[in-house]
Amino acid sequence: MPFIQVKVIEDVFTPDQKRQIVERVTDAMVSVEGEAMRPVTWCVVEEVRSGDWGIAGNVLTTADVHALASAQA
Repeated sequence: MPFIQVKVIEDVFTPDQKRQIVERVTDAMVSVEGEAMRPVTWCVVEEVRSGDWGIAGNVLTTADVHALASAQA
């Protein structure tokens, strides 16, 4: 029984985007393990509070992620 855990910063992804994450990550796992495992492949998207996430010793917030996404667009 595979268990996939995806952590994201709160309020970055919409409910529809989180649904897409669950679908696509599950599809990726099933492509490796075989279609018969789909019914027992669990996927959880867990939100981490803004400011409780850090990269390279720097705190990352929801606003930081939105700014990053805007810069890449």
